[in-house]
Amino acid sequence: MFDRYMGHLDHRDPLHDYLKDHIVPQLGVGSAGVEFRVFQSACSRNVYLYEEKHSGVRLVGKFYPPKSPSQQMKTGEIEFGNLVYLRGLGFDSAPHYVVRPLGFNPAINNVLIMEFLEGGLLGTIINEAIHQRKRERLFRKLSALGHFLASLHNRTAGDWGVNFDHSHAYMGRLIGSLTSKRGMGRDHSDELYHLREAWRGQGIMWQDQGVLVHGDATPSNFLFGPGHTVLAIDLERMQWADRTFDLGRLCGELAHFFYQAMGDPGDAEPFIGHFLWEYCRHLPDPMSAFGSITRRIPFYMGITLLRIARNSWIDHHYRWQLVQKAKVILRELP
Repeated sequence: MFDRYMGHLDHRDPLHDYLKDHIVPQLGVGSAGVEFRVFQSACSRNVYLYEEKHSGVRLVGKFYPPKSPSQQMKTGEIEFGNLVYLRGLGFDSAPHYVVRPLGFNPAINNVLIMEFLEGGLLGTIINEAIHQRKRERLFRKLSALGHFLASLHNRTAGDWGVNFDHSHAYMGRLIGSLTSKRGMGRDHSDELYHLREAWRGQGIMWQDQGVLVHGDATPSNFLFGPGHTVLAIDLERMQWADRTFDLGRLCGELAHFFYQAMGDPGDAEPFIGHFLWEYCRHLPDPMSAFGSITRRIPFYMGITLLRIARNSWIDHHYRWQLVQKAKVILRELP
């Protein structure tokens, strides 16, 4: 995950003193003579690993540089608050664990400092199930993840209904991005806009309670420790939404992994069904919840495939396969 060695953190860099004086003491490390090796994330140019040379303590720094001189970037501060809040709800020990924030400093490019977590990435576990036939391990980890997300949603459920307009607008932005940036034609966009309105008219999309969702429930944002321990990272997009926002994101990602590797998204269905049931069995009425969630899932799975398709690194041919599959799924109105 952090595979590019960048050298040592310069003592003149203000980050050095911040880590030395404010961060490592929280971890029981003395500040005298500390030296930090620096590694860049393979996934983001704004995320770095800092390894203290003598103690071996490792920290993650996530920067949020403003996109323009006038912009007040608050995302790092928001994520810091999200992490503190969830850990205060009990997500600070196994089996449900949210990464520990150690500091936020707006004066140093809005940097958020967190502990470094070790565990097996969900994306790696999915790939091993596909290519090494380690299917049972994926089933076990999806059970653990279903329990984690059910706990997150149950503990934060509000007494108000879902506002589906937010997801409706998000689908519109995805269609617009695919049209303007990836050249999607009206043969696709017209039907997608029509399906968006059809889903908005379904009463079931408005009926559940709003909950706090992870907001970016992808295979790169969940790690697994021993047994049923789930480690969650990257909660900058936590928001109030339908619980199926998280579930559909993960189901869509599972479909994408199997589609890209095996040529058939249907190969993911046993894992999707297992994950959804394992989630629902931690709710007060599992059968009723399962029926309701599986009726809403196609919308959130479909927009997840559109979200993946808009990425620049997606192969041109596969992009339009994803769009076509998204349309097939979105036609499954409740």
